[in-house]
Amino acid sequence: MSNRPGHLFVVSGPSGVGKTTLIERLLREDKNARFSVSYTTRERRDRETEGMDYRFVDEATFKEMIEKGGFIEWEEVHGYLYGTPLNEVLEPLKEGLDVVLDIDVKGALTVKEKCDQACLIFIEPPSVDELIKRLSLRGEREIEKRMERVRQEMERRQFFTYTVRNDTIDVAYQTFKSVIMTVREQGNGKNNC
Repeated sequence: MSNRPGHLFVVSGPSGVGKTTLIERLLREDKNARFSVSYTTRERRDRETEGMDYRFVDEATFKEMIEKGGFIEWEEVHGYLYGTPLNEVLEPLKEGLDVVLDIDVKGALTVKEKCDQACLIFIEPPSVDELIKRLSLRGEREIEKRMERVRQEMERRQFFTYTVRNDTIDVAYQTFKSVIMTVREQGNGKNNC
């Protein structure tokens, strides 16, 4: 157990905005940060790795975890269940490590209700047109359906502690990293989860 308090960083924003890229770079460079891998009932995509991107489970297993209080937050998105495992948040925090979550806006606000010291970081695109371009390049389908969700998420960014605009990944990362360092420096040592 460390004397240093662990901090909970909840990173959110529209799909395709660069959250994963920012988080992966932080985890490579920062030995005090841990990533909490979410559970989902959707099928694994070709570019995803079990246990790194998500933990892929069937609906019965997921619902059993809900009943046992195994998630700090969970919800249904596009017909699939997604949830953040409670133990992967609490254990590292107790050890003085920072925990980084990559979850949607609704889930981020739920975590903030349960853990009032959580730092919510919203990653925003430079423009809606640029986001559409990024989603298209990624091969995403149903972009119009996704864009309605993007509008809803962008309206909620006011509830986040910090907003980082991802115009270029290097500049966005420097801003993202400075947010992490600022929160650590101001740390109060309390995690009310």
